[in-house]
Amino acid sequence: MFPNRALTPSTLSVKDLPWQILWDKDRCTLCGGCTAVCPVQAIELGVFRRRIVQTFLNLDEAPGNVFTIYHGIRQKTDPGYACMGCGMCNLVCPNDAIIPARSDEADKLRYHINRGGQPRRRGGRRNVPGGILDKIKFIRISMLTDPALDAGRHEFELRTLLGRILPPEKNLKLLKENGWIPPVREIYPLIIGGMSFGALSPTMWEGLQLAVAYLNEELNMPVRMCTGEGGCPPRLLRSRFLKYTILQIASGYFGWDEIIHAIPEMKEDPCAVEIKYGQGAKPGDGGLLMWYKVNRLIAAIRGVPTGVNLPSPPTHQTKYSIEESVAKMIQSMYMAWGFRVPVYPKISGTSTALAVLNNLTRNEYAAGLAIDGEDGGTGAAYNISMDHMGHPIASNIRDAYLTLVELGMQNEIPLFAGGGIGKNGNLAANAAALIMLGASGIQVGKYFMQAAAGCLGSESDRCNICNIGLCPKGITSQDPRLYRRLDVDAVAQRVVDVFLSFDTEIKKIVAPLGRSTSLPIGMSDALGINDYRAAERLKIKYVV
Repeated sequence: MFPNRALTPSTLSVKDLPWQILWDKDRCTLCGGCTAVCPVQAIELGVFRRRIVQTFLNLDEAPGNVFTIYHGIRQKTDPGYACMGCGMCNLVCPNDAIIPARSDEADKLRYHINRGGQPRRRGGRRNVPGGILDKIKFIRISMLTDPALDAGRHEFELRTLLGRILPPEKNLKLLKENGWIPPVREIYPLIIGGMSFGALSPTMWEGLQLAVAYLNEELNMPVRMCTGEGGCPPRLLRSRFLKYTILQIASGYFGWDEIIHAIPEMKEDPCAVEIKYGQGAKPGDGGLLMWYKVNRLIAAIRGVPTGVNLPSPPTHQTKYSIEESVAKMIQSMYMAWGFRVPVYPKISGTSTALAVLNNLTRNEYAAGLAIDGEDGGTGAAYNISMDHMGHPIASNIRDAYLTLVELGMQNEIPLFAGGGIGKNGNLAANAAALIMLGASGIQVGKYFMQAAAGCLGSESDRCNICNIGLCPKGITSQDPRLYRRLDVDAVAQRVVDVFLSFDTEIKKIVAPLGRSTSLPIGMSDALGINDYRAAERLKIKYVV
């Protein structure tokens, strides 16, 4: 019946795809820009045959068919080249002749894209609208008693501490016995979370570093950036900007040969060392940098061959207990820098987080604890991990803080929260809520990709191909043809704008509390929520 087409069980029509390309023949000039920028090659130039019925004034003459040939844009129906809806074709089209549109059919692609027994890969977003953080309100507003501050006229000390803050008697004891006290850093409470040099493109990573340097040296904001696993460029390790960087070591140990060898040549100590045991978006799953991204530069920094998958095990292979991890990793990292650099672990938000925290309370070496909630936007997470594993950050950070309160150590071990903060654009409000629930600071990653670099992905599964190196904006790609689309200076400027906006907004939140010299860490009486069960769980006020 169809001599030119072979129909197979996996054959799909354009109607079956989640995104359909709408193309206007009359507007199109066939410049080819849309096919050139499509990251997944979902469209191609095609030749079409059109039949026109020709009639004649002479009724005795039978109507005839006239066939014309024209060129246009054709959408591929192969699941391997399915349109992801990023809209780059529309962005470059000078005549608005093409645009992706979401199909009104149910998404059938999920049943066809699993080829060769491989699970579907997606670039790291959790399709759960809203969240508990966006429901929290700030209800303690001083008006007659405890006078509020004017956020526009008063100086605010929006700073937090990273490091073990021991009472004076313990510090004196350690100084007398060991000649050492735990190092403490004063930093800004908003930290750029761990996104590795490899996961991000060179231009994106450089833009973040440039912004951090400007914020510190020109605006006097002690902002810090975490490298993520995978090391960092050798020139950064030997520059004065290293002091603005938190070096992360994770279960794959990628890039750490380069870091250790650079220690004698370092002009500055890093701000801190973060030991990553887990990530919120994929707890227990480990990390994965796919071979698409492992080019010569990444391979050289990480000490691996070019073009191979780089999986990080779910846990460090040299440590099989909390006690062993503290003894081996935290103390060895302290010794590597002569006990001058704070070292702390990062774990996934799970029900076992309190077990880790309880162990850290018994060891003076641990400089804090970072907890990553389930809504983290990790770009290499599988659907199964994102949708069915993890713990919300709000309740996990609250449990940890209340545990420290019971032990009388709430001012001793700083807690840092991450995962889904600013997911709906409410960065300052979400951050303030977590700080009042007990966090000393927050770690944010995905927000900067969305706000500073114009990420096209969305929670409704638009684009989200970060993991395979085909990012249409060049944010998470190692392909020079893609990452050269990013302007380093423009990225840095937008990051600076984000921090300045955050600084203004969080001052507007904490000013009515009458706090100007310190963050309102654990000030939960200022919080309220209209969900009774959430109020009971978080131990905050129920308001309606």
